Amino acid sequence: MAAPEWNWFIEYSSPHQAHMHAVEKYIYQGSTPYQQVQIVDTYTFGRCLILDGKIQSSAFDEYIYHEALVHPPMIIHPDPRRVLVIGGGEGAVTRELAKYPSVEKIVMVDIDEQVVKLCREYLPTWHQGSFDDDRLEVIFADAREFLENCQTSFDVIISDLTEPVGNGPSYLLFTREFYSILNERLDKGGVLSLQAGSLSMALLDVHPPIRNTLDSCFEIVRSYQAFIPCFDTIWGFILASHGKDPLSVTRSKVDTEIESLKGKLKFYDGETHQGVFALPRNVKEAMQRDRRIIEDGRPLTVY
Repeated sequence: MAAPEWNWFIEYSSPHQAHMHAVEKYIYQGSTPYQQVQIVDTYTFGRCLILDGKIQSSAFDEYIYHEALVHPPMIIHPDPRRVLVIGGGEGAVTRELAKYPSVEKIVMVDIDEQVVKLCREYLPTWHQGSFDDDRLEVIFADAREFLENCQTSFDVIISDLTEPVGNGPSYLLFTREFYSILNERLDKGGVLSLQAGSLSMALLDVHPPIRNTLDSCFEIVRSYQAFIPCFDTIWGFILASHGKDPLSVTRSKVDTEIESLKGKLKFYDGETHQGVFALPRNVKEAMQRDRRIIEDGRPLTVY
């Protein structure tokens, strides 16, 4: 049987592995001073944001990724008032944060103003107007430089960065030195969450060193996971803190906190919270075998 004659976007996860998406329409293609940008409509996942050849999120399932990234740290903090977002250009992280009545200030730091403008224009279902929230301050700057000079502390920090592609805008934002800076900018009892690469056994070369590096800076570090259909893999996240352990949070506590939010969730609840922190044994054993720590002089880069 002959293959359908679609336009295909091919995303390579390694030199030997890729997955394909049939493109219905190209909405935008171009480059910024920092990265290549594509916004496309696909037949399966709807509109997708693609940076440097890697899908960042899709209209079909972005809520899974963003709810998984945002709500565990927000739920386990007793009173999150000041939140820092690193990256998050789609505006979906700020959309989820805006649901918390306790939040008084959200600072979003993104290096790429052009990408944020494109997302604001072409991805309205992602941000849902959150860029206009009075509590939000958007700063276009290098996150590391900003934090080195910032004197403000935060209750929660959410790092929604692109993968550390060699010479890309993020590769020095996954190092021990950078995580030490984040540690200093967290209030006592503060919580950090970040996206941390695939948990596929065939692609488990990013998550373990990120986890090890955070272990060198924080008291409690927990990996967790969610399957993201447009990524075609189980995706890894990490929560780090001094004293706040997501494993100690009950199902009923999560559900009670969610009921107080201003908007409904579609993925995350108390049962889901317990499930996402339960990693398979083979993944845990593979992570234990990789003891690398990422440093400025030995950065982690992906294909």
